[in-house]
Amino acid sequence: MQTTDVILVLTHTPDLECAKIIAKCLLAERLAACINIGAPVLSVYEWESAMHETQEIPLIIKTTVAQQELLLDRLVVLHPYELPEALVVPVAGGLAPYLAWVQHQTTKGLG
Repeated sequence: MQTTDVILVLTHTPDLECAKIIAKCLLAERLAACINIGAPVLSVYEWESAMHETQEIPLIIKTTVAQQELLLDRLVVLHPYELPEALVVPVAGGLAPYLAWVQHQTTKGLG
């Protein structure tokens, strides 16, 4: 199995406007190469001893291991939730030119 430096960061936002703001900031700061904003989903969870059903907007953020810590720190600042979801998923492989593009986009203009 091929290993890469590319990762996915999964999160959800309370609405489309918030999702777009976060996506544009992360892209402008070169912390991500591409962000998919999905259709609304229903999230069911327990928070502070109460059951919640909330419509949320999913984001799939493509970035690199090198940007992971900065991206997660920035996500906490940009996100309106007290405890935003942030799950990091390693990418085991993919189309080599696409993986190279992700790496290029997240390092362009740095250093």
